[in-house]
Amino acid sequence: MKKNDHFLIWPVALLTLLTIAASCTKNDDLPAEVPSGTVSFSIEHRVNGQPLKKNELIYTNAAGNEYLITDLMYFISDITFYRDGGAAMTIREWKDIFYIDEAMPETKVIRFFDKIPAGTYDSITFIFGITEAKNKSFMYVNPPEAIMGWPEILGGGYHYMMMNGKWKDTMGVVMPFNFHLGIGQLYKGNSYNVDSIYAFVQNCFTVHLPGSSFQLADKQNITFPLTMNIEKWFENPHVYDHNHWGGAIMQNQPAMQMAKENGWDVFSILTH
Repeated sequence: MKKNDHFLIWPVALLTLLTIAASCTKNDDLPAEVPSGTVSFSIEHRVNGQPLKKNELIYTNAAGNEYLITDLMYFISDITFYRDGGAAMTIREWKDIFYIDEAMPETKVIRFFDKIPAGTYDSITFIFGITEAKNKSFMYVNPPEAIMGWPEILGGGYHYMMMNGKWKDTMGVVMPFNFHLGIGQLYKGNSYNVDSIYAFVQNCFTVHLPGSSFQLADKQNITFPLTMNIEKWFENPHVYDHNHWGGAIMQNQPAMQMAKENGWDVFSILTH
């Protein structure tokens, strides 16, 4: 090979590589965007089919307790959409734990930033509360979420729900109640002394939202009118009696277990 041949070979090789690269860029176009839409929840709180009226002693539960509601705050998380055929998609974009507060209208509209692939969906589920894996103390530093903290000595993390109100007891006296759900405790013996706690109970649960099948088209937004039917916390499968359980249940796992089991049909999609 002549000495100057090296100077001829390298430009030819470089030109060949550039030609191949240009050819790949031209013929290997990026795939088209998958058809998708978005989903939102618009949340309403009702009692016996009517919008909740706070601070009015106008409700009666299945046990015959006359009651009113003063505050209602809770978390839902791990919202999951099930495709026709069983594939699942859990909301994860930006956040997957949502705080809802009757006193804060802006929290009652949940817009998911995830793009949901277009298609047919069988159902929607979500966790009422926060799972053990995610319910970590001090993850919220600002109100209103920070106010939901569950005492560290009782299991830590955050309340699943604070529903506060009043009921008229057997003597006709209006008494306060705190219907609070969170991590439960099991105690040795018959006392509720925190030193006798030997185990904790995760009282969050999965809600299978009835009537939640839907068809989503490309670029479509669907808003589900999600309703919490408050009276159902007190009636099925257990009749919950404020006169029996008293005004506070944070350290009363049997009462919280009853509330948890009653929560299976508390939520529905509002139909007119």
